[in-house]
Amino acid sequence: MDVVVTYDIRTTTSAGERRLARVARVCESYGVRVQYSVFECRLSSARLQRLMFNLADEIDPRVDSINIYRFDGALTEMRTSLGRRTWREPGDAWIV
Repeated sequence: MDVVVTYDIRTTTSAGERRLARVARVCESYGVRVQYSVFECRLSSARLQRLMFNLADEIDPRVDSINIYRFDGALTEMRTSLGRRTWREPGDAWIV
């Protein structure tokens, strides 16, 4: 399934800045960054559960928020982009 992950991490303290970096790192391991705090991911149900578990471990729920939007179809068919193009699609292979 395709999902969009958005987050808002309070960075007024150094602990918040560390949380932000950890949340971004988790998201980068599951999907493609399309904006600073927005990721598109193509995940199985099991990987989605793992992603949510990993993200919940990294945030302070009193001041941070994460939203995960699930899509029935492919994001590529549901997305309209204006401006700068996204260079990778969720699920594309990485060549390192």
